[in-house]
Amino acid sequence: MAGPPLTVTRTDPREVVDIVRRHAGVSGKAAIAAVAGFVDPSDPVHGPGDDGAVVELDGARAVVCGEAIAPQFVRSDPYGAGIASVLANVNDVAAMGGVPKAIVNTVIGRDADLSEVLRGMRDAADMYEVPIVGGHLTGADSDAALSAFALGQVRTPLSMANVRPGQAVLFAACLDGTMRTDFPFFTSIAQQRPTLARDVRLLARLADLGAAVAAKDVSMAGALGSLAMLLEFTRHGVDVDLDRLPVPADTDPLRWLIAFPTYGFWLAAPQDRAADCRRVFEQHGLACAQVGAVNESTRMTVRSGGRQAHLLDLATESITGLWAS
Repeated sequence: MAGPPLTVTRTDPREVVDIVRRHAGVSGKAAIAAVAGFVDPSDPVHGPGDDGAVVELDGARAVVCGEAIAPQFVRSDPYGAGIASVLANVNDVAAMGGVPKAIVNTVIGRDADLSEVLRGMRDAADMYEVPIVGGHLTGADSDAALSAFALGQVRTPLSMANVRPGQAVLFAACLDGTMRTDFPFFTSIAQQRPTLARDVRLLARLADLGAAVAAKDVSMAGALGSLAMLLEFTRHGVDVDLDRLPVPADTDPLRWLIAFPTYGFWLAAPQDRAADCRRVFEQHGLACAQVGAVNESTRMTVRSGGRQAHLLDLATESITGLWAS
């Protein structure tokens, strides 16, 4: 079936740059730079940088990743935090071109909160068809703390190391959902529940077909911050056409640009395979549009309605700081 109609809204590029650069989800990623003092960041496929790390096994490849959920979110909505812990990990595995196989967790806190966290994790695990196989649980008279980790299987890894000039830059997302009022999350879980397990495995299909070579899930850094993270290892640039970026109906486009959606991914693909990527998503009722192409420069720019603004220069700036000059 055809995908949903794309809703695009023209936005002042200067306002976009201002809100993205001030977004805490972008500035907060700078803390990642600290890991460079303890692990080698020169190989993002097998180490830090990509959404997960590929582990070479005897005749197979695994992808591993982990997520810590913000304490204020766990405190405010322990059930939703449980869902988010699985969702974020599954999306990370998908962005590596992998298929999720197992989830483990670490949970600490009061019994009532622990129950809600675990209920959320169980429901999310059912939706994504990935089992929770173990973890660690400690009862304590304190606010709940939650981290979760995923194991996936991958045949053809998608990696930021594969980004090259000339590749198409595509944005794929589920636009059928609602924006939360308390946190910048766009949730499509209620609408996408019957298809989430299938939809999250589409990226592995594209990777195995050679239609996509790199991907990044849209997370706390929002759409443009996550795209910058996809590009920062090779330090290539892109001119993002905001007028072509899919935006959910009745949603503030500026809020959408800093939101963490249930289902949102950036992909880099050879130009002659971009249509294949769009077709796979659209056949499953998901939006996908090419909004630019990787170029030889190191600059990220955004444009809309004939206006353009500079977002950042990856030659001198970095979201994570792992490869800062």
